[in-house]
Amino acid sequence: MKTSAFLYPWDVTGDPDAAARTADLGVQQVTLASAYHSTRALTPRHPRHRIVTAEHAAVLYPVDDRRWAGRVPRPYAAGPWAPGDAYGEAAGALRDAGLDVHTWVVLAHNSRLGAEHPDTSVVNAYGDRYPWAPCIAQPAVLAYLVDLAAEAAVRPGARGTELESCGWYGLAHLHAHDKIAGIGLGDAAQYLMSLCFCPACSDGYAGLELSGDELSAAVRAALEPVWSGAATGRPGPAGIEKLLGPDLAAATLAWRARTARTLQDKAVAAVRATAPPGFQVLLHADPVAHHCGANAGVDPARILSVADGVVLPCTGGGAESMLTPFTAHRTDASVLAANFTVVSGMGGSPGTLAEDAAHAASLGATELRLYHAGLASDADLALVRAALS
Repeated sequence: MKTSAFLYPWDVTGDPDAAARTADLGVQQVTLASAYHSTRALTPRHPRHRIVTAEHAAVLYPVDDRRWAGRVPRPYAAGPWAPGDAYGEAAGALRDAGLDVHTWVVLAHNSRLGAEHPDTSVVNAYGDRYPWAPCIAQPAVLAYLVDLAAEAAVRPGARGTELESCGWYGLAHLHAHDKIAGIGLGDAAQYLMSLCFCPACSDGYAGLELSGDELSAAVRAALEPVWSGAATGRPGPAGIEKLLGPDLAAATLAWRARTARTLQDKAVAAVRATAPPGFQVLLHADPVAHHCGANAGVDPARILSVADGVVLPCTGGGAESMLTPFTAHRTDASVLAANFTVVSGMGGSPGTLAEDAAHAASLGATELRLYHAGLASDADLALVRAALS
């Protein structure tokens, strides 16, 4: 199977050995970040640094001021962690090493946007804003994300893209000094805490003959036992129905699914309108439609009719639950990429990569993704190299 390793530009720029070292793993492709959220990342082999702090979400190439002049929101330029055209420099080095390069574009995840423009953020039933989560129902946010997808995806020399966070973001977030684990929120309660009640979403609920105020009150009432320590019940739509009631559960799921589909359809169409023929468009996805986050929930049949395929998180025994819902709807051209974490310190298991890849292939996976060649230790990479050989 074709295999791609994730990298950041700062893993490559300034390290003359990085591209060849990546090619030596046995991968054919690199999925290289061109638009990424804030992060603190280890660079264990770089000759100039060991820790890179990307202070805010940014594009990792020069901002096109002609596209974005006068617009709010608009992309932020990167700081010293990715100066100039860091993406382009890294991509050139990787192509010179014989690797295909695809872009890695993070969309609806941007804490600086929420801090500077709080009205763009998801607002929960209690009135709390999630600055890391732009509300994709807002027309200005939607327009921004669609144009960002096209610009960041179609960089010079790229042969495809992977769109991450192409859907709703919610409560779950790898936040600094996180202190929200005191109450065990299950799948259904997480969903209720991720529902948005900004003006755009309230208008959307009104279009379904729902009052946003009444819905938020219902959500708060449904969650009250959870704050007292009650069990959160079954996962999935059945658990959501138990907490919220079947009518309200169905209405919120319908609104959010429709809104996410709009973003996904428009983003893919914008990329294709900008890209050369044969440019591959994949989405980081989850087959459970109400799930939020980096791997946005999708309808498997529908998304495979829109995009060229999906990238699915399969670490920790999740391959079957992720891949099986898509296999019935794939065509011979569909890409089902099984994404495995190969960083031991982040819960990955590079030592079982060969077995994991074989199992994923038996379930219908057509490609592999390795997260993340820049973060992994030398020992982890040696295990990857052995598995791919």
